[in-house]
Amino acid sequence: MVSELKLSYSGYVCAPYLHNRDSLELKESWTSSKNIEKLYFVTGTFSDDSQPYFSTSANHYLLAKFKDSSLIEKKLSKHIQEKTSFVFNIRDDLFEREVLGTTNFISIYYLEYAEDDEDMKEIAGLLLKREKIEIAGIGTMNTTCSIPSKFTFPYSENMIVIEVASEKSHQSVKKYCDQTQRDVTRKGFTLSSLLSLSILDQLK
Repeated sequence: MVSELKLSYSGYVCAPYLHNRDSLELKESWTSSKNIEKLYFVTGTFSDDSQPYFSTSANHYLLAKFKDSSLIEKKLSKHIQEKTSFVFNIRDDLFEREVLGTTNFISIYYLEYAEDDEDMKEIAGLLLKREKIEIAGIGTMNTTCSIPSKFTFPYSENMIVIEVASEKSHQSVKKYCDQTQRDVTRKGFTLSSLLSLSILDQLK
């Protein structure tokens, strides 16, 4: 029997930071891992629409940008906590460019309907017009938690992740992202906010 080849992706992992052994071990291992490009300490804010699906969410997270998702999933499976961890595997990079300022905010959205390639090009074009967005990608979301969720999140195949660079406050950048979302929605795409991550500290 041929084993199914599991594709590996780059992307982001968001693990709850609970000041316990699991959190500290993850932090230490990711700080020294070659698979981790960047590591941040962040505050996570869930949108009102996504909150019911993730009642086991935390306030603070370790956010790591990784190269290989298979290594991340292996690591997380050893540190399953009672607060949800999120893995965003980026299937397609929409764009990456140099912008002024330091990355201080990462916004995660989902599309309520799967869009075709032409639609995705149009969405990428709309995001490109927003000059503070340095990276945008589309992919899928996996979650792990020791407490089963009451509801299954139905849109985890259509996630969009953007990185925003700005010297302004997190509130100001959040407004900027909300406006970006409205611009996309106005064009007829149902883009909804899942999670906003305000970067408090860069650990790596």
